[in-house]
Amino acid sequence: MDLCDRREIQALLERHGFHFSKAMGQNFLIESWVPRDIADSCGADEGTGVLEIGPGIGPLTQQLARRAGKVVSVELDARLYPVLRETMRGADNFTLIEGDAMKLDFAQVVQEHFSGLRPILCANLPYNITTPVLTKCVESRCFDSLTVLIQKEVAQRICAEAGTAEYGAFTVLMQYYTAPQMLFTVPASCFLPAPKVTSAVIHCPVRKTPPVEVVSESALWRTVKAGFALRRKTLVNSLQTGYQLPKERLAEIVTDCGLSPTVRGERLTLEDFARLTNALFAAEQTQ
Repeated sequence: MDLCDRREIQALLERHGFHFSKAMGQNFLIESWVPRDIADSCGADEGTGVLEIGPGIGPLTQQLARRAGKVVSVELDARLYPVLRETMRGADNFTLIEGDAMKLDFAQVVQEHFSGLRPILCANLPYNITTPVLTKCVESRCFDSLTVLIQKEVAQRICAEAGTAEYGAFTVLMQYYTAPQMLFTVPASCFLPAPKVTSAVIHCPVRKTPPVEVVSESALWRTVKAGFALRRKTLVNSLQTGYQLPKERLAEIVTDCGLSPTVRGERLTLEDFARLTNALFAAEQTQ
């Protein structure tokens, strides 16, 4: 069965009485090169265990199962369970987890299903859960890489450089844990139904060690959150949302870190945020 052939897809869905759900962000691929190229890009092989979130009817799942040692797909929509049992019939290295990926312990799934395999994530993610799912993935520290098809705007945000409009707290988070690479774009015409935006595939190898040294990661995220809290204000003003230090002291710390007293948080690199975090932490300890 060609799971990217529009007529076969429609016949499959009609057999199972399936109708698309906007609330679940369901957009199925109808161009075979897309799941093929995504599966190639993730680097799956016989020594790899792949976690997929939101398999839909299984076009990417099939491609992954042909390459990987094992594929575990997590699907929330119960209406798709019988569809996947049909489309993935005969794939002995495939396991379906019925439920909500956001409620799973990813590390436990990896330990249970991917013993002896290199664990990676590869998925055509529903747009409405992209940010929380990727955050959960990197914070779980159990994957070697993440390769996902997501909204192009979000992919650009993840890969953004400091000082650009796309750069934000999520950028810093993803670039702290991974080294993201934009691979290729996917037009809206490649989906059924067609979304209103262009999508992109991004590959994020997970860093073995953090690229910067900080007193604690919680302190770093506190600083990053505060740094972007008031994007139109200076960093000093923005930092007041997260720190109780006097404004004059905050300005002194910013300057001591080699930054302009009028700089905005969006101009800071990951290295700048790390240096600032350590200085703010030390200042609080001596307050």
